[in-house]
Amino acid sequence: MPEPCDKSDLSAVIAGPILRRVSATRLGLWLVTREDVPVELALFVDDAGDAEAPTAKLDTAPWRRTWRLGEAVHIQCIDVDLAATDVSALPTDTPIGYDLAIGDDVSSLAAAEPGLCHAGERRPRFVLRDRLRHVLHGSCRRPHHDGPDGMARADAWVGARRADVADWPDLLLLTGDQIYADDVAGPLLRAIHAAISRLGLLDETLHGATVADSQALYASPRTYYGRNDLLPKEKSNALLRERFFGGTRKPVFTSACSSNHLVTLAEMVAMYLLTWSDAPWRGLAYDTPALDEEDAERYRQEAAVIDRFVAALGPARRLMANVPTAMIFDDHDVTDDWNLTADWESSAYGHPFSRRIIGNALVAYVLCQGWMNRPGVFDERLAAPLADFCAVPDTTRQDALIDATLAFDQWHYTIETSPAIVVLDTRMHRWRRRIKTSNPSGLMDWESLIDMQNTLSGRQSAIIVSAAPVFGVKLIENVQRIFTFFGKPLMVDAENWMAHRGAAVAMLQILSHRHTPENFTILSGDVHYSFVYDVTLRKVATRQRIWQIVSSGVKNEFPQRLLSWFDRLNRWLYSPWSPLNMFTKRRRLRVSPQRPAGPSSHRRLVNRAGMGYVGFDEAGCPREIVQLGADGQDTRFRPSEDIET
Repeated sequence: MPEPCDKSDLSAVIAGPILRRVSATRLGLWLVTREDVPVELALFVDDAGDAEAPTAKLDTAPWRRTWRLGEAVHIQCIDVDLAATDVSALPTDTPIGYDLAIGDDVSSLAAAEPGLCHAGERRPRFVLRDRLRHVLHGSCRRPHHDGPDGMARADAWVGARRADVADWPDLLLLTGDQIYADDVAGPLLRAIHAAISRLGLLDETLHGATVADSQALYASPRTYYGRNDLLPKEKSNALLRERFFGGTRKPVFTSACSSNHLVTLAEMVAMYLLTWSDAPWRGLAYDTPALDEEDAERYRQEAAVIDRFVAALGPARRLMANVPTAMIFDDHDVTDDWNLTADWESSAYGHPFSRRIIGNALVAYVLCQGWMNRPGVFDERLAAPLADFCAVPDTTRQDALIDATLAFDQWHYTIETSPAIVVLDTRMHRWRRRIKTSNPSGLMDWESLIDMQNTLSGRQSAIIVSAAPVFGVKLIENVQRIFTFFGKPLMVDAENWMAHRGAAVAMLQILSHRHTPENFTILSGDVHYSFVYDVTLRKVATRQRIWQIVSSGVKNEFPQRLLSWFDRLNRWLYSPWSPLNMFTKRRRLRVSPQRPAGPSSHRRLVNRAGMGYVGFDEAGCPREIVQLGADGQDTRFRPSEDIET
């Protein structure tokens, strides 16, 4: 382990602030502070950016939950009820600035951290709309993907639009894989261990592994590039090792390695801090661990990529401070192939070591992502076991917290904007098979699909957030189906809506039901390439219009040559006129791809890391769809009326 650093040089705010759900009467913020100190919120309503005096100063104590995860890690979840203050309500379509005072040492966070502010501005600023106009969305931010960061690109895009508040984005939707807990570069894992020591993050006891506790794990010669060997070499563990740690050996469809899989809660929390903020990297000292020749070369290559990732963290942090942000998990936030099949669940949850890994990842998700999606629900269901664990962080209380978190069933949520945003939980409400338990489960079970239909009923338009596309690339889905037929769904990440007949049929019926909205926009990611589909019912006069918009990944891409072949073959085999469409579950639907503009306009799939942008009209229909390339090259998709079908 690296030597502990002096904590006196730590920033008062380790990560954040991240602006979370905002409405006329509520304002949510997430941040991590060095000390458990009061946080005062200053609001600047109708802020031209140069105001000296705030509109109001609010003590956040009545609306703040603080979770101590270490000596210098205090996670602050703040959900201010503005209706109970002198502010009463926030106006729409006007810039609103905010600043924070942290304890006695920081009277203005914006002054202490000027990187949170756009050029020429004195504080973070956002806008509240009565109707959504500009939405950013993306998923799959893998730090050691060798390419620029789509979060930084989105920040530059926001910065270029600051002159006119009408052009500001209303919302940033992060639709899955905000971290990669299962696929971590060696240098990043080394930095995580340095941050754990520096910040005094909690230790824990481990069961079912070859190491007894977290300190033994960090000191183990197999802790870098060898964590798949941490299970005891017993016959009973062979299947678990293959499913849990071997499941990521997929150079085509998902991540390539699980040998640095995060294990402890401290590692999970440190991962969030180091991927969301530049502050914990300042003064962070860590050296290269002892490695064999092959791993040492890999470490050196990854180190250069991680250095470039860290250099772009300031803009990524600024983006989330200035744009209201909502999040939902996907598999890599926990582990690859998470809950893919009933057999996987039986193996993973039945072993104390893998259950602890999953539980730690979910607890970290609650603290860093989930809580601020639905503060009231999490407060009611998980506040007590969290408080018990933070007060006395022993094994008994940690297990009780994990049990409560795994039993929690309210991960989904709805944002009552116009159009409403319905964010789906496609991980914890699986439609599990009872017979062919090695085949993929449905992404949502019958009960949760009915709940979704009830939520949608009676609305004119809606935005659905589904981590995996509802309407994917048919050729790739059929390749996954073939691997599933031969009993190898884990080999190709056979995870799509059409992989389970019950879930597929129910979802398609909901989308075409007479009581559901006229206009559906489905925002997805997961697949590491981008595309847009227009979807209508075949040979039926219907009011429903569906747009499937996929932006993926923020910092990840599909193998270029392979995607080009898939794109070409899919266009040949599944064109709108192809008879092969009649053999798919979507045969009642006409799925027409939109063409990306530019020299590659013959393609339908865009392999460019970045952030998606959707501009909406007054009826809640997409009027502009762009993939903001992390490399600075943007791809605009043609409006549907320009497509020959």
